[in-house]
Amino acid sequence: MLRPLILAGAWALVMPATAPAQSLNGAQQLAPGGYRWLGQGPWDGPIYMVISIEKQMIHVYSGDQLIGLASVSTGMKGHRTPTGDFPILQKRQWHRSNLYSNAPMPYMQRLTWDGIALHAGHNPGYPASHGCIRLPYAFARDLFALTKMGTLVEVTQARLTAALQYDPLVLGDPASQVVTFGPARSERMTLPPVPAGGNGAPRLEVDPAIFGNWGG
Repeated sequence: MLRPLILAGAWALVMPATAPAQSLNGAQQLAPGGYRWLGQGPWDGPIYMVISIEKQMIHVYSGDQLIGLASVSTGMKGHRTPTGDFPILQKRQWHRSNLYSNAPMPYMQRLTWDGIALHAGHNPGYPASHGCIRLPYAFARDLFALTKMGTLVEVTQARLTAALQYDPLVLGDPASQVVTFGPARSERMTLPPVPAGGNGAPRLEVDPAIFGNWGG
């Protein structure tokens, strides 16, 4: 379902500015190494993640629904975790680091080819890695089973809520419409005007080389 919506070029994703209040309250109570899943699934919408370096937290979404959250440990001083939008490039259940003394990286999900990945590891609740995003072990295992190659991961400095900016090519198409995800939310609406100067929200960019071979 995701492929025709994104690749057609005449559609854009709309995500809410905030997640459910009860979920965010639960997130504030997570201890270092803690995690929560907010349901059993199966999930209807596309899976994607938002990771906050400042909050040392990951939120997992299915469409516009927050479904999971966990404490993370990102890169320490001198080994900064890069911010930006990353598709998952490689998945290996049992992996060892090619850069750091063959260190184990269980449930590895690669974000860049120069060594940045999601994986299970020591999770003290503060930046302690060499740039990777360490997850609680059980959460990393569950997340590994949930994602696919190409699943989008957004790393931000502070934000955890979902926020995607319309691409100018989509906004410039008079036939463009917006689709929202979730039960009983298939209505279409006209795109809003582009704010002057932009609003600082990250732009969703899809690489056809990654997404071009997806099934329906």
